[in-house]
Amino acid sequence: MSSTVEQVIQSPDKDAVGGTATYCVGCGSCAYLDPAFNIAKSADGCYQASIQGSIANEDAVNSACPFASSINEDVLGAELFSEQADIHHDQYLGYWLNAYVGYTSADGWRSRGSSGGMVSWLASKMLEDGLVDAVIHVKDGPDPEHMYTYQVSHNVDELKTGAKSKYYPVEMSEVLSYVHEHDGKYLFIGIPCFVKAVRLLCRQDEVLNKRIRYCIGLVCGHLKSDFFAKSEAWESGVPLDNIARVDFRHKTPGSPASDYAVEVRLTDGEKPVIKRTAELSTTNWGLGYFKYNACDYCDDVLAETADVTFGDAWIPKYVNDGEGCNVIVVRNQEVQNLFDRHRSELVLHDSDSAEVYQSQAGGFRHRRQGLAYRLYVHEQRGEWTPTKRVKPSLDGVSDRRQKTYAMRTVLKNESFAAFREAVKANDFNEFKKHMKPIEHSYRRVSTSPKKRIIRACKRIFKRVLPAGAVSRIKNLMGGGRS
Repeated sequence: MSSTVEQVIQSPDKDAVGGTATYCVGCGSCAYLDPAFNIAKSADGCYQASIQGSIANEDAVNSACPFASSINEDVLGAELFSEQADIHHDQYLGYWLNAYVGYTSADGWRSRGSSGGMVSWLASKMLEDGLVDAVIHVKDGPDPEHMYTYQVSHNVDELKTGAKSKYYPVEMSEVLSYVHEHDGKYLFIGIPCFVKAVRLLCRQDEVLNKRIRYCIGLVCGHLKSDFFAKSEAWESGVPLDNIARVDFRHKTPGSPASDYAVEVRLTDGEKPVIKRTAELSTTNWGLGYFKYNACDYCDDVLAETADVTFGDAWIPKYVNDGEGCNVIVVRNQEVQNLFDRHRSELVLHDSDSAEVYQSQAGGFRHRRQGLAYRLYVHEQRGEWTPTKRVKPSLDGVSDRRQKTYAMRTVLKNESFAAFREAVKANDFNEFKKHMKPIEHSYRRVSTSPKKRIIRACKRIFKRVLPAGAVSRIKNLMGGGRS
């Protein structure tokens, strides 16, 4: 059943922040199509759509919204990829030709990137091989309130300035308007819901369909409010009014891939501040601090509508490689052909759906089983939610898991409230004071006593020992689990 954009942006999720947050991810597809829509940051640092006038074509806008359209990822994936020879289909990967884990050894892309450097490498090869003329991706923005924005790069030198993951809110209405006004062949890079929105737009917009030739998808845990960047910088010792930009994935030599740092650049021009994420309060992805509400109603982890998807290889046998490795899912034969042409620049290990799933197992549980639980709760209360592939259900959801998912919603909501309190008091410790007992309650619900003890010991070792020391100890003792 189809939903409408009005429902997406005007139906408050009563379990969300103050009972007012909606199901809008702020992608900007509606604003690109119709000037009646405005995309702006909310008080909680999330881009959200609002209606400022009469909608010219409701059907067009409804069909392009990733949370309103009745055309889901399975349908789009079938349209895009199902006719290819040797294609597979999986409930988690969607359609796929080949899966790999690896990295690029060429031109320093790996050292400049967040993990294996594969996203920027592939974009550069598409430019060099003439498959595209330009790349639509997220780059440094104009000011501290817009640290990162969608922009267009026309050559490899411009592309290099957009390497690395940005855990920061963005929208794409302006850059899509640019594409509509400037002829050429484009590559789009984005998280799953943004790629889906682009695919939906291309179904109805002949200009975009002709110009956006390929999409690279980024594995997504969830989209962050700009409170996330501000919190990392602030806790690292930088006052809020001196934060210029945050590099979320600063690699630390000799450390495993998971033990990275943030680098905060300052508006006063002083030396950047570097802090290990293990020493910060808001960087545990599983806690969902400052998460967009819409992300709890998305069931696409691996950007199933993208021609190829890249993510971090959070797999035991690769995670100790501090330079980083990518997990890769190829869906388009043309992308596979490019990999084959330039194989000498790649170090790739064949993978499969089980290993790819394992690299994002926690995300899949939250987006599939957890989503079924959340939809069930809303259904029982007679509340509207977006129509998803996952159906409302408690089947297989234990009492502990139900409590875990419920507490994650509390953590998400309270993180926003706690940050506002800290800003008001001009003291980041107020955030920690607010969140610590809630986080403690969550851990009591979500983990067994044995696991809590083990995790506490790991956290102590990770905070006390130098970066990379834990990994070296594991190696001396036989490598740990694999």
